[in-house]
Amino acid sequence: QVQLVESGGGLVQAGGSLTLSCAASGSMFRINTMDWYRQAPGKQRELVATITRGGNTNYADSVKGRFAISRDNTKNTVYLQMNSLKPEDTAVYYCAARSVSGSIVSDWGQGTQVTVSS
Repeated sequence: QVQLVESGGGLVQAGGSLTLSCAASGSMFRINTMDWYRQAPGKQRELVATITRGGNTNYADSVKGRFAISRDNTKNTVYLQMNSLKPEDTAVYYCAARSVSGSIVSDWGQGTQVTVSS
């Protein structure tokens, strides 16, 4: 299994920026894709961004053009650069690792809280 630790969250005003980090350890050979999810109070967890081992990315429509996912395979770390933040981006952000088959192979971490004030 893969263990993940998220960091970098905080309180920011609308229009501001934050960069989240996700450090991975454990069975690294199992990882193909890394994802960022978020969960707002009273809502289901939603997929925000995805990056494959080869660097291909995909984003939820709600964050396209504002968020950028990247990974440093040498540091086993994935980043989420968030720009032009909106109050509706307020959530706990989690990362997850998936295998080639698409199965999640990581334990859910504590996440990191992002709060955007208006």
